[in-house]
Amino acid sequence: MRLGYTDEAAAFMQWLEARCGELDADGALQVMYGIDGRHILTEEVLSHLEGYQQSAPVRIGNKAYNQLQLDIYGALMDAVYLYDKYGAPISHDLWTDLTRLLNWVCNHWHLEDEGIWEIRGRRHAFLHSHLMCWVALDRGLRLASTRAFPAPRARWRRVRDQIYREIYTHFWTPACQAFVHYKGTQGLGAASLLMPLMRFISPMDPRWLATLRALEARLINDALVYRYKTDDTFQDGLLGQEGTFSMCSFWYVECLSRAGDLDKARFLFEKALGYANHLGLYSEELGLRGEHLGNFPQAFTHLALIGAAYDLNRRLSAAGHQG
Repeated sequence: MRLGYTDEAAAFMQWLEARCGELDADGALQVMYGIDGRHILTEEVLSHLEGYQQSAPVRIGNKAYNQLQLDIYGALMDAVYLYDKYGAPISHDLWTDLTRLLNWVCNHWHLEDEGIWEIRGRRHAFLHSHLMCWVALDRGLRLASTRAFPAPRARWRRVRDQIYREIYTHFWTPACQAFVHYKGTQGLGAASLLMPLMRFISPMDPRWLATLRALEARLINDALVYRYKTDDTFQDGLLGQEGTFSMCSFWYVECLSRAGDLDKARFLFEKALGYANHLGLYSEELGLRGEHLGNFPQAFTHLALIGAAYDLNRRLSAAGHQG
């Protein structure tokens, strides 16, 4: 919408509204649907095909469609909130469905899940999942207030604040001086980079800056960012070695930009641009030699690039930097 693609945003909102009209009986959504709205995405391995540099297996469908990923509710509510604010007012019917959905979040936010990275190992209570449940309720409250929608505001506010306190109590680890990947670990996860981007914490808050330094020491190498590290205490259930995750590199740039470190943000942004292929496209991961790995092209990476570019350009222009 910031770039003027309002028709596309409206079409996507219509698609979201249709999915919200198909909530489970208890008010839950699936993690994903087919582009045509289908619910069943049975995963199959195509053993007769191979990917880039003989990578395998090649899959169609997605086994993760029946996972529990609590972060989707925050992503959805943030999109709805922004569309209602900058696009067109949402309908009564959509709000009725969203009320059921947010009540489901109030009942289930505390559960362990597979999380944003769709791990195929055991479930955990992930920081990012808690964060996005907070986002869901926060944006729901903002919508209810702005549009004077009927809503159980006292309950939503109580649960939103409970999640906030839970994150500071159980995910901030003084020994690490950082917000950790999931409850009970000392490990870090790059999804924490979304904390200031989702306006949960100030990008210049001392605890956030300490977390950023910890990420730089343990998951970040120059402009390249690992989404997590696997070890004996955390396994994602996937074979092979983890590469750096290009989307996280652009989240990192935007965090630096919002924290006011514009020179470093611009330097690393331009370095990250150098990892695109000759068409300016990215896969989801980069290997040890800068080779593209995983899904290609990956939309998430390009969306994160646009977000970083937009924020950095705005702040550089305000500071009087020359292009």
